Amino acid sequence: MTPEEKLASLGLTLPSAPVPVANYVPFRWAGNLLYLSGQGPKRTDGTYKAGRLGRDMTIEDGYAEARLTTLNMLAVAKQALGELSRIEAVVKLLGMVNAEPDFGDHPKVINGCSDLLVEVLGEAGRHARSAVGMGSLPNRMAVEIEAILLIRN
Repeated sequence: MTPEEKLASLGLTLPSAPVPVANYVPFRWAGNLLYLSGQGPKRTDGTYKAGRLGRDMTIEDGYAEARLTTLNMLAVAKQALGELSRIEAVVKLLGMVNAEPDFGDHPKVINGCSDLLVEVLGEAGRHARSAVGMGSLPNRMAVEIEAILLIRN
């Protein structure tokens, strides 16, 4: 099953790839590595659910926001690659969580991304990862995630 077929079997569809809102590109090539700029949980209507983990959002809310962020990341990857089956491996993720200072469950939030990548890409979706807390994120969004992907020739 291709990653696109796997997404469909999960009842998920990729949104249109988000358009950068500043002076940067959504992805950059370096040899066989594809670097994806940080993405957030942008909804199809262009809005974000504002909130901080440990104040406005539960771990479950953050997990769902990380899953939505992953769909946006995969949309950018598909834009760059044409098909997601070209992803040989997700090398590294950086997951940033908009959280209260005493919040300590950042990894549980970013698991929303990690779990979906493995569901869609199988072993190729397993990755090294950092999950860190931030004092704020753009648009007051709950999570932002960037990725480095190894791509098949």
